[in-house]
Amino acid sequence: MSKRDRLSARLNRGEVVYDFIGNRKIWYGISILITITAIVALAVRGLNMGIEFQGGAVFTTPKTEVSVSQAQEFAEEASGHDAIVQQLGDGKLRIQVGGIDTEKSDQIRTELAEELGVTESTIAAELVGPSWGEQIATKAWTGLGVFMILVVLYLAIAFEWRMAIAALVALIHDLTITVGIYSLVGFEVTVGTVIGLLTILGYSLYDTVVVFDSLKEQTKDATKQTRYTYGDLANISINSTLIRSINTTVVALLPVAGLLFIGGGVLGAGMLNDISLSLFVGLAAGAYSSIFIATPLVADLKEREPAMKALRKRVLAKRASAAAKGESVDEPESHEDAVPAAVVGQRGRRGRSTDGRR
Repeated sequence: MSKRDRLSARLNRGEVVYDFIGNRKIWYGISILITITAIVALAVRGLNMGIEFQGGAVFTTPKTEVSVSQAQEFAEEASGHDAIVQQLGDGKLRIQVGGIDTEKSDQIRTELAEELGVTESTIAAELVGPSWGEQIATKAWTGLGVFMILVVLYLAIAFEWRMAIAALVALIHDLTITVGIYSLVGFEVTVGTVIGLLTILGYSLYDTVVVFDSLKEQTKDATKQTRYTYGDLANISINSTLIRSINTTVVALLPVAGLLFIGGGVLGAGMLNDISLSLFVGLAAGAYSSIFIATPLVADLKEREPAMKALRKRVLAKRASAAAKGESVDEPESHEDAVPAAVVGQRGRRGRSTDGRR
């Protein structure tokens, strides 16, 4: 069995416990650095807004031998505006020109037909007004705001307000990174992009709730024991759900990667690029934030409580006393062994044999 196979098997059996909470400052630093980079990219480069948001025309040509660069040059000369040209899978060209009206669109269509050597009737033209894009953007912001409010209310009721705040921070973190990547890459922001952004919120929240549910179970009656601090229990919760998070993220990323690199890159489908990039970046960022941001942030907030501060003092005092006596500090070797006694009692007193022996 290879080393990778052995690691995977140990993760599945719960024999690997990594200190995510103890290294939380590293994760915070990485996230802050990435977020600052995304914000700077947005401020400097901005977003490449599609014609759905700024208005313009889309021309779809029949199959032609003209290259993308030549078609872009022809379109910019005819319109006097910047043009975006994409080659479709069947050899057709999709030419987008922003900021033009109906009269200018007809003129550009005629000149393109002459330059490309095709008849004017074979070039399909679609004119989009900027007001439609404004309506879409307004509805998207409204939907995002309602979604955030409902998420906070649900998590505050189902779990607690600290988890609601942590989940909200993780969602904002994922959105900022995804939008920043769009700015750096220069992909066009279309309606498909908005759909992708709204989709990744649900997936990111799903991953976070899985860890929070485990954390809620692990920390039940946590103050009745002196073996683990709240941070220790949070760390156990992350490790117990780690392999599940990895598996679900990889399975979700594989088809999205196919859309992005094959559908968008090889076949040249513009809409696939728009939605698949936001899904790919958002899914990866969501899996990262649920493990490295949301749960450590809950632990930070929770350990500010007087009861958890007192628990931490008792646990550390017990460990210090054991170390002074030369006794081994009782710490978990796996998350299966790490379930506190109070929680084990709630699960039916696991590990007690019928004949009185361990």
